[in-house]
Amino acid sequence: MSNPRKTLLIVHHTPSPATRELLEAVLAGAKDPEIQNVDVLARPALAATLPDMLDADGYLFGTTANFGYMSGALKHFFDTVYYPSLDHVAGRPYGLWVHGNNDTVGAAAAVGKLATGLALSQAADVLEIVGAIDAATREKAYELGGTLAATLME
Repeated sequence: MSNPRKTLLIVHHTPSPATRELLEAVLAGAKDPEIQNVDVLARPALAATLPDMLDADGYLFGTTANFGYMSGALKHFFDTVYYPSLDHVAGRPYGLWVHGNNDTVGAAAAVGKLATGLALSQAADVLEIVGAIDAATREKAYELGGTLAATLME
């Protein structure tokens, strides 16, 4: 008997080359050939919808750190889906990556508080990146995507 297909929703705000590189690495990891029965749906934060949130089995959030907080685009996404999602997404796994030029702490904490409020289950350590993207960072982003997708295979 085969496992039913699951959906990993990746909601991201990737305005810079660095954040785009991270998204590409996360997507590559989530779509690793060893991952089976997991559909990956990537949506820019301003295009992601409540049905996307409710229909997904797990989540990966990606954001820039702007003035000590998550991007306005990701905040808008959470503002849109938070209350309608309460009690419907509890226990679903999530992961997060944050890129900043000099600090990511406030952005990571803000998303963490929202995930806690939604009763999501943190499936991987937060990937916090400051500055330029290098091969080691791309590998960590790949692993993050793979970890979240693999969690849905179980």
